[in-house]
Amino acid sequence: MKIYHIADLHFGKSIYGLSMLQDQRYWSEQFLELCKNNRPDAVLIAGDVYDRSAPSGDAVELLDYFLTGLAEMEIPVFLVAGNHDSGQRLAFAKTLLEKEYVHISGTVARELAHYTFEDPDGNGPVTVWMLPYTYPEQISVVLDNQDLHTYNDAIGELIKNQDINTAQRNIILSHQNVTANGEDAEMGGSETMVGTVGQIDYGTYNDFDYVALGHIHSAYPVGRKEVRFAGTPLCYHLKETRQKEKGVTEVILNAKGEEVQINMIPIKPLHRMRYFVDTKENVYRDIEAITEREEYIGIVLTDERVKPEIYNYLKQLIESKGSVLLEILSTYTKYSNDVSAIDVDTVKEKPLEDLFADLYTDRRGGKTPADDVYDVLKYVSELVNNRDPHAPIDAKDVTRIVNKAKTTGGNE
Repeated sequence: MKIYHIADLHFGKSIYGLSMLQDQRYWSEQFLELCKNNRPDAVLIAGDVYDRSAPSGDAVELLDYFLTGLAEMEIPVFLVAGNHDSGQRLAFAKTLLEKEYVHISGTVARELAHYTFEDPDGNGPVTVWMLPYTYPEQISVVLDNQDLHTYNDAIGELIKNQDINTAQRNIILSHQNVTANGEDAEMGGSETMVGTVGQIDYGTYNDFDYVALGHIHSAYPVGRKEVRFAGTPLCYHLKETRQKEKGVTEVILNAKGEEVQINMIPIKPLHRMRYFVDTKENVYRDIEAITEREEYIGIVLTDERVKPEIYNYLKQLIESKGSVLLEILSTYTKYSNDVSAIDVDTVKEKPLEDLFADLYTDRRGGKTPADDVYDVLKYVSELVNNRDPHAPIDAKDVTRIVNKAKTTGGNE
C-alpha cells in the first residue's frame, strides 16, 4: 500500500510580511500532478492545514482546490486538525465530504475516528486512525478522568481506550510534539511551540505500524523510522534553509511485520530561499555572484551593524535580480541589543508563547520564566490560537488558566 504523508501546509501563511499563497498554490499544483502520475492509495495530512484558526477566504479557496483535485482522482484523504486549525471549522460538512473520499477529524473524542481498507494490496486490512491536536484537559473530559495531567499520560490513556487489532496493520495521524527519550524536538524554525512543552514519547504509539506526525517543521523520524514528522512543504522560516530538502514522505506499507519503506520525494518550490550569515564583505561577494532569479533572501551580518547604506545597497542588489529581501539583521555584539524597524517581521514570526515569555522577562527585571510558568504560558497560547478571534472572552477559559497554573505548581 502506497501512502503520501504531508503536514503543516499552513495555507494562508505570511512570512516576514510576505504572503505565501502564490507559493502554496504552485506547490499544491505540483503535488496534485505527482499524485496523478504515481497514484498513491491514500494521502495523509497530519494537521495545521491553515495558518490561522480563522483562515482567509483565499486560504479556504486553496484548500478547496487541493481537496477537490484529490477527490476527482478518487484518492482517499485523511486529514486531522492541528493547533493552528479550528477543528470545528475544518470538520464542516465532513459527512458529505466522506462521500468524496475526504475523511476529516477536527476534535478529539473517546473513540477516535478511523477507517479500514479491507485489503488494499493483498496483504490484509489496513486501519487509519485519526488523532487531531489535543491537550490533557480535553482528553480528561472525553475520558472522564481527572488524573491525566501530562501529554504523554493523556495520549497514552486515549490510545489504550481504542479497540486496535494489532494482528493487522494500523496507521495513525497525530499532530503533537513527539520525542525520543525526552530529547528536544528537531525544530524547523517556524513552529508555535517551544522545547519540552507537551512532549509525548514515541513509544506511546507502539501499536501502530506507521505514525504520520505533524507539528514539527523538520522532516525526520523519532525513535524508530516508522514514527515520522513530514515537515512543512515549503520553507516558512530562514532557519529552515538548513534542511536538505522539502517534499513528500512516501510510505510503502508491506505485509504485517515486514519492513516499511520510506522515501522522500522532493518538490521544487516556486521561489528558492537562501540565508546568508557572514561578514559584510562575504555577503556582498556571495549575493553579487548569484545568477538565479526570483528567490527569497535573508541576511545576518556578523561584523557590523546594518547601516542605512548597507541596507539600501543589498536591497537594490537583490531586487535587481528579481528577488525579495526578507530580512537583514546583525549579530555584531556591540549592537546586539539594538532593535530597529528591520526587526519587526522577526517579532511577527515569534510564537505567541515566546512573546508572552518576553513580556514576563521584561516585567520581572530580566528573570526568565521557569518551566512551570512557561507551561502555563504555552497553555494560554493554545487557548488563544484555538479560539474564535471575534468571540467574547469565555469566563470558562479564565477558570481553566487558573486551574492549569495550580496544577503545574506555578506561583507566579
